[in-house]
Amino acid sequence: MRSAIDAQFARYAARRVGLLVVSLLGVSVVTFGIVNVLPGDVALLILGNRASPERLEALRQSLGLNRPIWIRYLDWLGGVLTGDMGESLRFGDPVARLIVQRLPASAFLAGAAVVIAVTVAIPLGVVAGQARNTWKDFTTSVVAFTGISLPDFFWGLVLILVFAEFFSVLPPSGYVNPAVDPIGGLRHVALPALSLGFALMAHLTRMTRSSLIEELRAGYVRLARSKGVSERDIVYRHALRNAFLPVLTVIGLQIGFLFSGIVIIEQVFAYPGLGRLAFQALLNRDTTLIQGSVLTIATVFMLSNLIVDLLYAVLDPRVQTGGGA
Repeated sequence: MRSAIDAQFARYAARRVGLLVVSLLGVSVVTFGIVNVLPGDVALLILGNRASPERLEALRQSLGLNRPIWIRYLDWLGGVLTGDMGESLRFGDPVARLIVQRLPASAFLAGAAVVIAVTVAIPLGVVAGQARNTWKDFTTSVVAFTGISLPDFFWGLVLILVFAEFFSVLPPSGYVNPAVDPIGGLRHVALPALSLGFALMAHLTRMTRSSLIEELRAGYVRLARSKGVSERDIVYRHALRNAFLPVLTVIGLQIGFLFSGIVIIEQVFAYPGLGRLAFQALLNRDTTLIQGSVLTIATVFMLSNLIVDLLYAVLDPRVQTGGGA
């Protein structure tokens, strides 16, 4: 029996990994195609308007811009598979090195945002679910709808005005490596993490509330109440555990979306992460850096979904059947 379950999980995991590979391949095609058909001359952007036609043509030749786009894509994809994403047209450094330098800062920011959101949202959702249709539920719903309705950068600007300008208790920009200075790292990541995590907190609060309410209506809860089990035990030992499965899915999906929101938040807080690097690449039309940054963000998004899918399948083996695949 155990071996059959393991084999079923292995097949499910293999399907998910295969889907991830195909999806990443599609992302690479779309990204490369869009970036390389954008208007403008890359050689002219690099050398400037005063460059001679001979120099422009020589640079186009050295960059391979005169070759068919499908040949350039295959060359780029082959390099990506070996860890070579090309060189940044703006900085002159390998794209992979630039991404590796910036990715830890963005991962720290996203992780802090998730921790803040989960720490606040789960208790709020439980309180709202237990106190349905009361002032507690109403207040929590208002906070959640507000968090969903307003964009991340709005919260960023508000937090800067309140905590950096008015009270002067937290820095409005910059980054400190938490491995070198843990306190400084937390102080610098606090405001951008709060801004980035507010929408996630709102989504998780609503999902926790609705999932818990649904579980509290289940037959096993009525049975437990009839046997005299305390409401606290029903909620925290039984209902909340089952209600957490859909919440886990939302967390996994939102981690990927956090990396897309990072692009704007890192600009607002002058935070030197991958999002800001991608934004700078876009402004400078640094095609190789744009391609590498977008592919990295897409990989993070899909890996987070894959991990949640596999974890969900472990917690609820029914997902591994044909309906869950």
